[in-house]
Amino acid sequence: MKLFDVYPLYDIEIVKAEGSTVWDEKGEEYLDFYGGHAVISIGHTHPRYVKRLTDQLGRVGFYSNSVRISAQKELVEKLGKLSGHDDYQLFLCNSGAEANENAMKLASFHTGRKKIVAMHGAFHGRTSLAVAATDNPNITAPVNRTENVIFVTLNNEQELEKLFATQGNEIAAVILEGIQGVGGIRIASDDYLRKIRSLCDRYGALYIADSVQCGCGRTGKYYSHDWAGVNADIYTMAKGIGNGFPVAAVSIAPHIAPKYGMLGTTFGGNHLACAAALAVAEVMTEDKLVENAKKMGDYLMTELKKLPNIKEVRGKGLMIGVELNEESAPFRKRLLFDEHIFVGSSSDKNTFRLLPALNITQAHCDRLLASLRKLLA
Repeated sequence: MKLFDVYPLYDIEIVKAEGSTVWDEKGEEYLDFYGGHAVISIGHTHPRYVKRLTDQLGRVGFYSNSVRISAQKELVEKLGKLSGHDDYQLFLCNSGAEANENAMKLASFHTGRKKIVAMHGAFHGRTSLAVAATDNPNITAPVNRTENVIFVTLNNEQELEKLFATQGNEIAAVILEGIQGVGGIRIASDDYLRKIRSLCDRYGALYIADSVQCGCGRTGKYYSHDWAGVNADIYTMAKGIGNGFPVAAVSIAPHIAPKYGMLGTTFGGNHLACAAALAVAEVMTEDKLVENAKKMGDYLMTELKKLPNIKEVRGKGLMIGVELNEESAPFRKRLLFDEHIFVGSSSDKNTFRLLPALNITQAHCDRLLASLRKLLA
């Protein structure tokens, strides 16, 4: 047997990680400014995280959702306070795709409708409905294609209003990332998010805020959608919520009623997943990492805009896209192998992403900036 070859790989194996530093099998040290797709929120192998998981593993590693798991209640309380949505309900699952799948399914249950509005450039995952709402025909199999998903242009209020005017009574939900990550760090404007809120209210649809990559404090608020000053009906979270352990969640407004059997999962909210997410929530609160994300993000954005040969810098907090005047892949390769710094790609071939841990320091930022300055000169 061999691995199913679906990933283009760098010939590097990471064997050790701490904070924002990783080491390969040869002992070479790298600065991690990508965090494995925005997953590492409190730094690699954070002591609180390691202790929470190992302590839990010494007691019980897994039992199903057929019994009470007190860590789930503890997590609900801490995430409610951290996110500022104490009155919301939480469904725990395993991945961002699963969270988005359940969010859209829940919206359809609640409204009795079939239509989902998604954005051009969106990425919501690879499961059946999540990939149907993802704007990439290369990863959408024939069985996933459906007329129930309608794509519109991000930030085009007139187009959205026209769609609701003609099909509003059929629309179950609008789903969008507050900042499109894979799409190249494209930001939904505050006015556009407010327009979604008002149209959903008018027509009885739900507003789903995909916060899988742009949530969990990365942008300087817990959800990037919060910058618009309106609440979504459903928020989806994954990646940074577990700092590397597979954890995801759907945060659901109080007016959406649950019933037995509506949603379900075998592994979601298991003992180890809760231990990981609790460690993250505790460290984020105690070390004020949401505030640090804004502070370091503001610093990086200011300094990046001073560098030569950059077309545009986009983002909020520690979710930043740097668009070059040429394709970014060769540049990222040089940054990795010559400067030993990991950054991320995007579907925009000229744009690379910066998604470091939220406890990144100015010294880390300065090292990145020095290397970028050297390679861009």
